[in-house]
Amino acid sequence: MGKPTGFLEFERTDRKYEPVESRVKHWHEFVVPLPEPEVKTQAARCMDCGIPYCHNGCPVNNQIPDWNDLVYHGDWKTAAQNLHSTNNFPEVTGRICPAPCEASCTLNIDDVPVTIKTIECTIADRAFDSGWITPQPPETKTGKTVAVVGSGPAGLAAAQQLARAGHEVHVYEKNARPGGLLTYGIPDFKMEKHIIARRQAQMEAEGVVFHCNVKVGTDIAAEDLEAQHDAVLLAMGSETPFDFFATSPGRDLDGLHYAMDFLTQQNRRVAGEPQLPGTKEISAKGKHVVVIGGGDTGSDCIGTSFRQGAKSVTQLEIMPKPPVKEDKALSWPNWPLKLRISTSQAEGAQVEYSVSTTGFSGEGGKVKRLHYVHVDSKLQPVPGSDATLDAELVLFAMGFSGPTDGGVLSGLGLEPVARGRFKGLDANERDYKLPGGGKLFAAGDVRRGQSLVVWAIREGRQAASAIDKFLMGKTTLPR
Repeated sequence: MGKPTGFLEFERTDRKYEPVESRVKHWHEFVVPLPEPEVKTQAARCMDCGIPYCHNGCPVNNQIPDWNDLVYHGDWKTAAQNLHSTNNFPEVTGRICPAPCEASCTLNIDDVPVTIKTIECTIADRAFDSGWITPQPPETKTGKTVAVVGSGPAGLAAAQQLARAGHEVHVYEKNARPGGLLTYGIPDFKMEKHIIARRQAQMEAEGVVFHCNVKVGTDIAAEDLEAQHDAVLLAMGSETPFDFFATSPGRDLDGLHYAMDFLTQQNRRVAGEPQLPGTKEISAKGKHVVVIGGGDTGSDCIGTSFRQGAKSVTQLEIMPKPPVKEDKALSWPNWPLKLRISTSQAEGAQVEYSVSTTGFSGEGGKVKRLHYVHVDSKLQPVPGSDATLDAELVLFAMGFSGPTDGGVLSGLGLEPVARGRFKGLDANERDYKLPGGGKLFAAGDVRRGQSLVVWAIREGRQAASAIDKFLMGKTTLPR
């Protein structure tokens, strides 16, 4: 906890944003950090609540009251050590996590939770600025080798933990840089990529070997990878997008794209990285853009479209508009269903709820209009509510159905388990081991389905603990 009476004395204050009119002109982060004295004041608001429900809200089990107290007392280095004991990449979660811990905060009963996410980010950034984040190579090597397929947050967290335990870790990444969707999916205005690059440098100094531009299943056979290593962790993510319009009128028109194709192109542009061979340029400049899907990916498409110079951006969500304020008696300390306005939506998007797209029409083979109908609370069409929108670029941001094979699953004799939406490989959360008694493990979105970065970090850490125990018979790695 912080100051015993801090929550009574100090108001909640959080980070501010650069004005919309200036931030849409660049690709840099636009969050304005709180001065450290104010961060200490915010940490003082952490109360002696008896049961720290923030622990329940945090998938990586951050010891939030502990490092709040350390920050309040000015012991930033110990706070950084505490924070890194449960989270390999707090500078990432401090930027892009939706902060379920704050929803669970006892002070959120009165809508004024402790600014946990801001405090976390400040601790992590100060630790880097102060030179406290250094490589932690193992004292001894085990002689065991582990292959990690995929370098998203799950793969990176697992790789770092396993390398520190003394194993020889090889990470295989199909793209030119590690990070997965941290690098290629999340726009730079939410998180600049030097954040990932400096962790890569730390991990390489700890012994992790990155094999970039290597497609497992194509450049190297998955079965060969299995034969060469003592354990293999599948952490390829969930990249197969949903397309609910495959049979809709006008689906073959030019100008209809998956959100991730759009986002990865722009991230490559910002980095000065060449586009993949055969890639068709997708640009929102001067166009009426429609984003189908109301989640984080859709919001990323909005912010990217405005920065590219879109004429207008409309976001369509099939679900009803959430309430402005949740019923705390029903929801707290769980994540509530409530109206949230993302920073990208606040840049000028028109957001429409209870809307179902019925098709597309155009001219000269290019999309010009999106056809839709309003739906009721049961998602059934409302008679007579048909309408159209100007649409010169339509982005599908409706989530992901599961992993993309690419020769990995078939090469290992595996298939995604058909257990419904957002389900991946049938590895259990006890030991993250795949059925069959072999040396294959799975973690992250490929196992649990599309989810948050913080969940991926948790899965990577727990899978590393399971792999270490599998290889050595016991483990000291935390779950």
